Amino acid sequence: MRFPRLLPLLAAAGLVAGATTAAMAATPSPTPGTLAKYNVSAAYTSGISSGGYMATQLHVAYSGTFKGTGIFAAGPYDCAQDNLTTALNACSGNSSSDGLAQLEQVASSRSSQGRIDPIGGLSGQKVWVYHGGNDTTVARSVTDDLASFYTHFGSSVTYDNTSQAGHSWVSPLGPNPCNSSYTPYLNNCGDDPEGRMLGTLLGGVKAPASGTPTGKMISFDQKTYVPGGATPASISMGTTGFAYVPSSCAGGASCVLMVALHGCLQSYDNASVGDKFIADTYLNEYADTNNMIVLYPQATATSYTDGNPQGCWNWWGYLNDASYDTHGGKQIETIMNMVHALGAGTGGGTPTPTPTPTPTPTPVCVTASNYAHTTAGRAYQSGGYTYAKGSNDAMGLWNAYTTHTLKQTGTDYWVLADGQC
Repeated sequence: MRFPRLLPLLAAAGLVAGATTAAMAATPSPTPGTLAKYNVSAAYTSGISSGGYMATQLHVAYSGTFKGTGIFAAGPYDCAQDNLTTALNACSGNSSSDGLAQLEQVASSRSSQGRIDPIGGLSGQKVWVYHGGNDTTVARSVTDDLASFYTHFGSSVTYDNTSQAGHSWVSPLGPNPCNSSYTPYLNNCGDDPEGRMLGTLLGGVKAPASGTPTGKMISFDQKTYVPGGATPASISMGTTGFAYVPSSCAGGASCVLMVALHGCLQSYDNASVGDKFIADTYLNEYADTNNMIVLYPQATATSYTDGNPQGCWNWWGYLNDASYDTHGGKQIETIMNMVHALGAGTGGGTPTPTPTPTPTPTPVCVTASNYAHTTAGRAYQSGGYTYAKGSNDAMGLWNAYTTHTLKQTGTDYWVLADGQC
């Protein structure tokens, strides 16, 4: 199956080569190593386009770990609803207030089901949102909905929407003109969005370092962090990830962690881009003077048949992973393992007391329509699809015509058991 609109609509960030940069800093050459545990006091996410969607997914799913986010050119949480057509249409050009209300309800429902951290954790957190006036890949209305989504849940939102940038991560080091949209999707608009973003999230920042950053850029094997011993390629992630560690953080200073996520066509594995994203986001320069570690996880391209030819992050469900934007999502959990390895978060939000054990009920099998299972509390629906409560087993469309057998194997825990009872 070919996706001819993937290139213009999911291309993650960026514009044309040839602009004069405001600064000429260079990143240190990567040093092979592993992720060590540092004195991390808080963690944040950031990203552009598909990386912006993934940054939001990480933040919403694990708001107990992440304290805020900065998003370039992306839309609200669960925008694609596990559907490529929705990703290409509603999440690029025609998002609506009715759709936003549904996404807010999905987030609330998932919170009550424990599939994401308590949604109340977003209240009061800092969120910085950026949209450029020449971005024709993600419409202004879509990014408006992202800002509105966070506002609905009580976040403190700063919406930076006066630039004439194209679809890109905008940086003083960007090689492309401000209003363009092509490889490597790093634009220079003659200003410093990173300073505004970090100032919002951190409550103020010191001026960035000039010249080559003095910390260490670590390259590491991402396979170490993929759950279940799977390979990075099996979840559309690259072999190598990167982390920039300032000397102050390596020396034991209290530091914050920023997870920075590239967009489509921006990964290290893309030969035409290479290390441009990890070098030119202008985050390493701020990291040196503000005690900030920057983690750069890497996605990678797959075949058209496998659904990710542009090396995007999984924000529309291309891995056939029903949990792709919740706890248990394959890419989400891989990144969270990296975050934990660096010393941030517990991965589970606000700790809760261990409940008193209850007897496991005798297994019960029930055959009914997806609609009946849902109304009886054995399943739930999200985005028009049905999932078994507890196991999250996918059951197909939410209607009165699709029938399945569910087996109860624990308190309020059901598994798909067609032909097994």
